[in-house]
This record gives sequence, C-alpha cells and structure tokens, in this order.
Amino acid sequence: MYSGILPVNKPEGWTSHDVVAKLRGVLKERRIGHGGTLDPIATGVLVLFVGAATKLVSAHESDDKAYIAGLRLGVTSNTYDITGELTVRESASAVTRERLESALLGFRGELEQLPPMYSAVKVKGKKLYEYARKGQDVQRTPRPVTISRLEVIDGSAADWTLAVECSKGTYVRSLCHEIGETLGVGGVMSSLVRTRSGEFTLAQCHTIEEIIESAKDGHCPWLL
Repeated sequence: MYSGILPVNKPEGWTSHDVVAKLRGVLKERRIGHGGTLDPIATGVLVLFVGAATKLVSAHESDDKAYIAGLRLGVTSNTYDITGELTVRESASAVTRERLESALLGFRGELEQLPPMYSAVKVKGKKLYEYARKGQDVQRTPRPVTISRLEVIDGSAADWTLAVECSKGTYVRSLCHEIGETLGVGGVMSSLVRTRSGEFTLAQCHTIEEIIESAKDGHCPWLL
C-alpha cells in the first residue's frame, strides 16, 4: 500500500476527480484526496495525498496558489470561461496594455468575490452548478479572497496572459469576468495553468503517464 504526497500535472479535459479515480486504480489505493480542485479546462499542479497522507489534506487546504491565465476580451459566457455559451459583447481592439494594467489595480489585495454560478459552492445543500444547469440563478454570498499578485505577462487587444497569485477559494474565472466588466467589453478565462500550490511547483509534478509506467512493477518511486 502506498502512502505520501504526490504532485500531479493534471491534463486538460480531466476533472480533479477523474485524476483521483484513475490513480486509485493504478496505485490500488482507495484513500486518495487532493489539495484544491482544478476545472477541466485547467492544467498544472494538483497535489494528491495518498494512503495515510490523506490526514494531511486539511493542513494544506489554506495553501495559496499561483497561475498563468489566459484572458479573452470582447466576449462573456455563462461559465466565465471559454468552454461556456459565448456571447459577443464588443470589440476589444481599443484595449491597450496600459488600459488593462490600470484596470488590474482594482483587483489586487483583499477583495470580496462572488462565486460563479457554475461552481461547486453549496447553497441550501445544493451545488451552484446544479441550479445553473436548470437555468436557475440563486443569491450568492461574496467571499473574502486575497490577490497577492496580478500582472500582465503579454498580449494585445482581445487576448492577454496574466500571472496570478491568490488565496485559497479564489476563482480565476470570476476574476477574468470581472476584469472584462471593468473594461466595459466583457471577458472570459481562455486557459489556465496552475504553476504552484503551496510549496509544490509545476517542476515537481509527474504526469499521469509517468505514474502509470512507474507503477507497472508494483512500485511508485515517489511514494513510500
């Protein structure tokens, strides 16, 4: 039986639960938890806690996170990302780097963020996405988050790349939506890579393929 902390590079298109379910079979260990959900569109650091190490999940729940996010301006969606039902708002051709950087000033520090309807936050015992899938909009309570870093890496007009460092519970999708609203043209998250979760970085992560290959002989070198 395996035990330990295993940082995984989650592939695009997989849910965090998909990764856990797959590795439960590969490692033949039912006790696997993770330290922070990633949406299917996202890739990058997903920290798994295997075997006896699952008791450490609560100690890592408040870990801060770092991301590289794609911001697409000029459109909005019901999910706040590129995978949702897109609605064209207006051209973002007039958005300069200086204008975007000015808008970002209002999103640094301690904020109150409204969880997106397409999220797993529970209201009256049901997850918000359950309401959203039925076309229902329910009252949500803003939650305190901290954005410790928010910078433009590159881009122009409609497409930009942002560096984000934030507290647990921050929705980068919501951040992209709110930035688009501030600019008056709308915005969605077009891509997301988690580069760090607490002390674990992308460079420390293993791919699912690497883990499958290493476990073929019944021994995963990264776990006890």
